[in-house]
Amino acid sequence: MMLTQTKCEAFFDSLRGRRVAVCGLGRTHIPVAHQFLEHGVQVLACDKRDRASIGAAADGLEQAGAVLKLGEGYLDNLEVDLILRSPGMKPTLPAFEAARGRGVRVTTEIELLLELSPAPVYGVTGSDGKTTTTSVVAGMLQAAGYTVHLGGNIGWPLLPEIEKIRPEDVVVVELSSFMLQRMERSPQVSVVTNVAPNHLDWHTDMAEYTDAKRNIVRYQQASDRAVLNADNTITQGFSEGLRSDVFRFSRLHEVERGTYLGQDGTLYGRDGGEAVPILPAKEIRLPGSHMVENFLAAFAAVWGKVPPAVMGAFARGFGGVPHRCELVRELDGVRWVNDSIGTSPTRTIAGLRAFGHGVILIAGGYDKHIPYDPLGPVAAETVSAAILMGDTAPAIQAAIRACSELPIYRVKDMEEAVLTARRLAEPGEVVFLSPASASFDMYKDFEERGDHFKRLVTALMEG
Repeated sequence: MMLTQTKCEAFFDSLRGRRVAVCGLGRTHIPVAHQFLEHGVQVLACDKRDRASIGAAADGLEQAGAVLKLGEGYLDNLEVDLILRSPGMKPTLPAFEAARGRGVRVTTEIELLLELSPAPVYGVTGSDGKTTTTSVVAGMLQAAGYTVHLGGNIGWPLLPEIEKIRPEDVVVVELSSFMLQRMERSPQVSVVTNVAPNHLDWHTDMAEYTDAKRNIVRYQQASDRAVLNADNTITQGFSEGLRSDVFRFSRLHEVERGTYLGQDGTLYGRDGGEAVPILPAKEIRLPGSHMVENFLAAFAAVWGKVPPAVMGAFARGFGGVPHRCELVRELDGVRWVNDSIGTSPTRTIAGLRAFGHGVILIAGGYDKHIPYDPLGPVAAETVSAAILMGDTAPAIQAAIRACSELPIYRVKDMEEAVLTARRLAEPGEVVFLSPASASFDMYKDFEERGDHFKRLVTALMEG
């Protein structure tokens, strides 16, 4: 009896002895390059950085058989059979467009994962809340007994692990707009938490950003599920022309298929029939209406797959993810909270509303060219003092000043911000690092920024 070849085996067999360019040698692509080499593929490893900047990973790739192409001109003359681009590299770069013109496929690690995975894929995107929602989806499926493989914009690349994924498993991935742009495949279950202005330093405009997000549902089939935010105008518009089964979630009104927050303060789920209670919103461990929305989105994604009792138990015990409204410590009656993942005004606004008042806000960072005007009125209602740094400090200050005369302090770095907050904070207040900006003017990423904040806060002495 002949064994049927898997999609994964067929894919790598088709590339054996052929040339693949792996463009961008970050933490995702290095293991992917090694995977291709192990399958007998000729790998051209391309990166704008020099060898010293890449470090030992460059030596390892070369020793494994890869040809390195580094520095300026790293994308010139890509005479290959397949190109894998890093999501951070725009798909419209001339080298990629020229390759497409020659009939060369330009794809990404995450798109290949969607294509080759033997297990169903749950994908989560959105301008806010996607990391928490992804973590909750994965956690509930695991609590229900499934073997879960977590990746995408959270965790580690899954393509190098694809041969370990079984059909009965589930794959859960967080998908950024960078990953989704030019993608021509959608997950079996796709969640869009919301869409608001973000990453306009990278995308041409809001229309391009929105169109990239739409790709998560655009290519779904009739047996797939799209989970959309019924309270977000842009997200709701994604339902037009979909072939998939649409579930909605809402914090404001009932839905026929999906999940919602009832007038009695309970989260419900339904699939056309009677509404089934999941848990009271007050029993969700993490505060804020945005957390209710995250759980509603996650519940809708796994409805019919995870029992409501398991959903409720998980929500009661879920303590959040690092860098998302993460309580670092309480010192002399002041709570210090790390929300470094808050890289847009809408994320910071959600956090401020969760605390309500008495917030000392630490904000500012890299400029993504998004408007800060909506932050001003919320800051006026909730913030007792703002401590601002980085490239976006002037824009955030202007947004606040348009609505309030609350004290604003301009500082040069995180150390000065923490010391200023320590001096200002009174018992009962919250020091809230939620930059409303990316980190790239001062840090490698939001994680490095949040970890620095946590170290500084942990080192503060009592009294």
